[in-house]
Amino acid sequence: MKKTAIFPGSFDPYTKGHHDIVMRSLDIFDEVIIGIGYNSTKKNRYFDIDLMVKKIESVYEGMDSVKVIVYNELTSTLAKKHGANFLIRGLRNTTDFEYENTISQMNRYLNEDLETVFLITSPQYAAISSTVIREVHRYGGDVSEFLPYSI
Repeated sequence: MKKTAIFPGSFDPYTKGHHDIVMRSLDIFDEVIIGIGYNSTKKNRYFDIDLMVKKIESVYEGMDSVKVIVYNELTSTLAKKHGANFLIRGLRNTTDFEYENTISQMNRYLNEDLETVFLITSPQYAAISSTVIREVHRYGGDVSEFLPYSI
């Protein structure tokens, strides 16, 4: 049976840390769907969502085991639609765990077949966050070292 996992997030922007999580997930799952979601708590995206889709797709060009989609619904519903029984989440620290654990419990309540798999961020990416990258970029700083594509 094919094991499909969804890696959901706003990915604004998609970082080398995210890329590392996807590549490591491919050792566990047959297919990883990167789901770029609209986050209701974030009013405006910094990077255009269509641009992010193109940039992320370019990273995985030729890899049939990775797909990129945009969604605007509950992640648990998205997983059902795609036959995914797993969610992938990267954890940088205990703060991430507390937040992700709560979301995991709700997703499991909404879809009892959905299991969240937490992967600890590789040490070299632990300090990278999309929020920090946006700030550096906003003020003209070079963020190329943190992204798996060029902006």
